[in-house]
Amino acid sequence: MAAAISSISFLSQAPINTTRKSGSSSVSSLATLRAHQWFLLVNFTKTSRIESGPCLASPGFRPFKHVLIKCSCLDSSIYLHTDIETVTFLLGIGLNDDEIDSLLDKHPVLRVTSLDKLRARIFSLESVGIKGIALYNLIAKSPIILVADEVDPLICFVRDDLGGKIEPMQLERLFTSTETRFLVGFDKKVRLLLRHGVPEEQLVHVLKHVNLTKALCHKSVEEIEKMIDFLKPFGGIDLIVKRPTILNYDLNTQLIPRIGVLKELGGNDLVGTGAVLQKFPMILSYSVKHVTSHVEILRSFAGLSDEEIFKIFLVFPGVICTSRERKLHPRIDFLKQCGLDSEDIGKFLTKAPLFLALSVDNIGLKLAFLVKMGYRYRTKELAMALGAVTRTSCENLQKVIDLFQSYGLSLNDIHIMSKKHPQILQYSYSSLEKKMEYLIEGMGREVGELLAFPAFLGYKLDDRIKHRFEVKRKTLGDGMSINKLLSVSAARFAARKKKNPVLS
Repeated sequence: MAAAISSISFLSQAPINTTRKSGSSSVSSLATLRAHQWFLLVNFTKTSRIESGPCLASPGFRPFKHVLIKCSCLDSSIYLHTDIETVTFLLGIGLNDDEIDSLLDKHPVLRVTSLDKLRARIFSLESVGIKGIALYNLIAKSPIILVADEVDPLICFVRDDLGGKIEPMQLERLFTSTETRFLVGFDKKVRLLLRHGVPEEQLVHVLKHVNLTKALCHKSVEEIEKMIDFLKPFGGIDLIVKRPTILNYDLNTQLIPRIGVLKELGGNDLVGTGAVLQKFPMILSYSVKHVTSHVEILRSFAGLSDEEIFKIFLVFPGVICTSRERKLHPRIDFLKQCGLDSEDIGKFLTKAPLFLALSVDNIGLKLAFLVKMGYRYRTKELAMALGAVTRTSCENLQKVIDLFQSYGLSLNDIHIMSKKHPQILQYSYSSLEKKMEYLIEGMGREVGELLAFPAFLGYKLDDRIKHRFEVKRKTLGDGMSINKLLSVSAARFAARKKKNPVLS
């Protein structure tokens, strides 16, 4: 060994954290050397052979992969010195020997990158929250992040201009899934959103809810501007703020066809299409095929026209989320069994579109309530009552029935009232309680009057019921018909007051 080795030197090295994944035997040898805080540098001649000798066999100095070797035939001591520093640096991050070998083979630029630059990049990544295991994962998956010039401008923008409010996990996904060349201009694209009207206080919200690679990095400034311009007739930036993931979509293959289906359904009604999108921007996440299949069921099976279908979309665009097999088809079939024709079904679904979305258990429980009241199965009356109760909870419906019964009304009475005015079953329990109390105590009426005019319970208590009662009782006393008192229009009621100034 002494003949083979021309010189031996030791390089003082500061200790680093040795806690990391276990690798080959070379890892433990490096750890042992670091414990001595020295690295062995061995210079070989061109023809020298490494033979087992007392130096390498001595306790505490087991052979390892990353020994620094300087051959006399190559003047590469500076390169090798840098290599050992890079290896040590990567070991400190947590990479093991095998990972380092693979990384340096695939990215040789790391061998010649200064340690100061590598350290600066690590500090930069840590400044936006990418630390510990997240940092290790990022370097292991995308080591080019350590040397790519495009990284620092983006990090500085996120840290300084956005206040570091982007989640580290989102940034890690961005760096591991995006070629660094696509990071260029990230700040300009974000500022473009501000320039087009995204409120500054909503900017981080928008960025947090998009795929930064799809929404910004893979789109040019011109493509983003075209998308915003296309969306202007339908809500534009407001639509994006409500549903930031819209920015993820491709303009030509996704947004234009999907909005086009709605426009066609609405007879090119841009305002109506915008209303649907503003009310339920999530509709843009569904493919053209998905939307057209729902429309086709409403066309062919329910017999609705495009105009009627579009009206349903206007009041309840969430219909697009319902299952065709489990909900749309069987519930339209139920309405047909109840004797509703296409026109009836269109009116029913416009007034009670939630019927298509509620769970089977919810519908079943409400049907049980209605049948118990006296409604007969598979009748139009049952369908109309069911349409009314779809807009209330089962709990509220039970409280409403209990309230009526507490005032002496039977289930048959409730059945009679709800046939005349089905909405009484959907009104808020607390609102009905106040009106019932005022009818009996404030107006001195009998609860039986509701059988003849249940619509009384649908008028506003203070603005209509109390106001009109107090005005009319001055001349007509307490015995006036509640039907005549409330059903007359506001204009006619005001005209009567002018003819009778004493009422004022």
